[in-house]
Order: sequence, then structure tokens, then C-alpha cells
Amino acid sequence: MTAVALRVEDLPHYTYDDYVQWEGRWELIQGIPYAMVPAPVINHQRVIRDIERQLGDLLDNCSRCEILRTVDWPITEDTVVQPDLLVVCGNQDEIGVTKLEITPVIVFEVLSPSTSKKDRTIKYRLYEEAGVKYYCIVDIDTKSAAIFSLQDQPAKYREENEFKDEKILFDLGPCRIAFDFGKIFSQYY
Repeated sequence: MTAVALRVEDLPHYTYDDYVQWEGRWELIQGIPYAMVPAPVINHQRVIRDIERQLGDLLDNCSRCEILRTVDWPITEDTVVQPDLLVVCGNQDEIGVTKLEITPVIVFEVLSPSTSKKDRTIKYRLYEEAGVKYYCIVDIDTKSAAIFSLQDQPAKYREENEFKDEKILFDLGPCRIAFDFGKIFSQYY
């Protein structure tokens, strides 16, 4: 039997219109579907919850910033991602109703074995190209977060530092917050 080589042009190419018809949790990256299974482990969910709580406390007085968890963000017609947690700043009309319609200012991705490579490479490039100001890759195993900030010229990420128990100042435009990673990692280890 002769092996047949697959060509990219022979593979299906999906769009947002296809994506919204699917059941279950998926991401769509450049027309290729990625299943979002298995569900995140309990510590993964706890870390997301604690990041969300701290952000909520820090943004309590900011009427322009909103925290969203696992929302569809169609970056392009054939790329739809669901970041673990994100912050958007703008008018409520700009944000969207059924899907995110503006670029987040911060995206948090908590690594898991099934998504680690995608979060560190593919999503890194997607968020950089889309103009996400801060990309935070949170690693539960090493109790650290790598923070990347978008630099103006050229629009590329620069790693700020790897944070374990330090604070980082996020300039969100309408407000500035000092996020403390020490409060996140100290609870579970």
C-alpha cells in the first residue's frame, strides 16, 4: 500500500460561521479546529478564579474595564479563540453581546498539558499580531507567570519578567493596577 501525502489545500478550512454551529468547546485557528478537552483541572480553575477576584477588586472603581472568562473572540474570520481570562477596556457597546468585538488589553492563559505548546507559540503570535497589550502565561507547575508587553515600534512583545510573588503594574489606559502574583501562587503550594 502506498502512503498518500496530504496537502494543506486538501484539508477543510473552517470559518466563524462553521464554528458557531459546533457543539462542545472549540477554538479555531487559521481555519483549523482545536478541541478544548479535557476540561481544565481543578487547580487550573482555582487559579483563574483567584486572578479574576483580584482583578475584580483592582478594577472595582473603573467603569470602562470589564473582566471576561472564556468568551469567543473572533480575531479574524477563520480564527476564534477562548482565552482563559481577559480584560477589555471601552464602552459597553464596543465589547459585544454574543462574542468579543474589541481587542483585550490583557489576556491570561493558564497552562495545562494539553494547551501549553499552543499557548506559548500559536496564541503568543496571535495575541501579539492582534495588539493585546499584555499577555500573561501562568504556569501552575513552576508557580510563575511570564508577562509580555506590546512595544510600539515595531509592535512586538517584550518579556517584562517572570513573576512569582512580585507585583506588576498594568497600564490599561483608563486606569493602572498593581497585580500581585504572590496572592495567586501562595494559596495552593
